[in-house]
Amino acid sequence: MNMPRIVLVSATALAFSFGAGAAFAQSPAHVQPITSNQVPPDAAKPTATAPAQKTDVSKACSAAADKQSLHGKARKKFRADCKMHGGPAT
Repeated sequence: MNMPRIVLVSATALAFSFGAGAAFAQSPAHVQPITSNQVPPDAAKPTATAPAQKTDVSKACSAAADKQSLHGKARKKFRADCKMHGGPAT
């Protein structure tokens, strides 16, 4: 007769632990979610010419790496630095 009571108590405790876990997983009260009508201040919208400019910078950095005969990791690092600074140094 005690077996069903133990099962009932165990199932209730398990359900409570799942519910308590979900309650603690929510974001803290001081963090306000961004609604659809709010835009964060650092979210600048890209212009229509941004992809073309990125392509031009990437091609210029690749050409500069070719001139230096860079290969492998050195080329990858050079191109990353070059693109980060907006193109090869003139």
